[in-house]
Amino acid sequence: MKDTISALATAAGNSGVGIIRISGEDSIAVAEKIFDKPLTQIEDRKIIFGHVKNFSGEVVDEAIALVMRAPKSYTRENVVELQCHGGSVVLREILKLTFEAGARPAERGEFTKRAFLNGRIDLTQAQAVLDVIQAKTTAALTVAQNQLAGKTSKTIREIRQAILNSTAHIEATIDFPEDDLDDVTLNEVDKNISEQILKLNKFLENQSAGKILREGLETAIIGKPNVGKSSLLNFFAKTERAIVTDIPGTTRDQIEEFVNVGGVPLKIIDTAGIRNSNDAVEKIGIARAKDCAERAELILALFDASRPLDNEDEEIFKLLPNRDAIILLTKIDLPCVTTAEEIEKKIAHYALRITHCFEISLKSGAGVEKFFNAITERVGTIDFEMSFVRDEREANLLRQAVKHLREAQETIRQNVGIDFVSIDLRAALECLSELTGESVSEDVINEIFSKFCIGK
Repeated sequence: MKDTISALATAAGNSGVGIIRISGEDSIAVAEKIFDKPLTQIEDRKIIFGHVKNFSGEVVDEAIALVMRAPKSYTRENVVELQCHGGSVVLREILKLTFEAGARPAERGEFTKRAFLNGRIDLTQAQAVLDVIQAKTTAALTVAQNQLAGKTSKTIREIRQAILNSTAHIEATIDFPEDDLDDVTLNEVDKNISEQILKLNKFLENQSAGKILREGLETAIIGKPNVGKSSLLNFFAKTERAIVTDIPGTTRDQIEEFVNVGGVPLKIIDTAGIRNSNDAVEKIGIARAKDCAERAELILALFDASRPLDNEDEEIFKLLPNRDAIILLTKIDLPCVTTAEEIEKKIAHYALRITHCFEISLKSGAGVEKFFNAITERVGTIDFEMSFVRDEREANLLRQAVKHLREAQETIRQNVGIDFVSIDLRAALECLSELTGESVSEDVINEIFSKFCIGK
């Protein structure tokens, strides 16, 4: 990490202010080459107004320079931030000047990667940085901020320390065999292991909720043409996100939108109306709609109360067996032809595991609140203050840790030998160390930070 790196720290595009971040041992010297005020002697964490100049002495932009010396910076390295106007051309010119002055372009997530490698944050906190940036609801932001503040890290460290205490006790007996490990002590070790397994399993129980908060519950809206699918998407999004007309087949491809329902982010997908069609483009859209219904975590199946059920509706029912779905009987503000009782008969006929059928009107808002409540019930009660498993990598490490701890308990009960108990406990500790990044391969680190944006 001897290189000095530079990147745009604010989003690309025109804005009032743009920030270029420089980090590394020579960051102050690099910035001083293109800034017309001395930075070497400036007090730490102070700002100074001046101008960025090119190497011909021409002014590129006026700017504020903020100097943060190691270790009191985001990366724990010397950092300089140049805050200038947010025009794309001027930022590109200043960034190019930092490269000419001795910095190199930062890789994706390299600033946060350096913060991790320099010990300012652990791996769970580093990944939480990305979650804070990408949070789609205030609830998701709360969870990410807790993670960034070290809530998960603290819990994992406590579990790890408890396992380490048992390991040290057992290994002391191995080193000093004259001090026999009596049955009472072994029972205490066994009990301690059980307590830590319970804590780790609590993490795993929250895996689904954590994924939903981070990525959104993938929710497909399906139905035949003109049942109100695009109107429902627009209702969720509170804007004219999709075109709504009386002409069948208006929606030909998937339209996605993230919406907030009771703090839970939904990844809503409006699909093409499912029907028999000779239009080549529409047929592709219908095939995609059926594929979306196959993979979605939740289906919102729409049926038009103002029209009788027909063969096209039957095709929708055929997509629902063994699927998690909510049925909506739409347009109840119009004279009703199809009733909820008819829908319930179809549910019974197709042996669907559907417990919710709501009569709604997007025009008047009738029935919508009950429908929204059903969605939050589907997700379940989420304690946003709890620690959450972020992804499958973390979940797999937790499962492996639990597996090793159970093996340690089995070894104790079979009286095979306390040295084998120690091996199992050490294996569990290794999994937890990899989770927090204390023991993790370079390939895993590179893969994690490659998902970050450049400049973070």
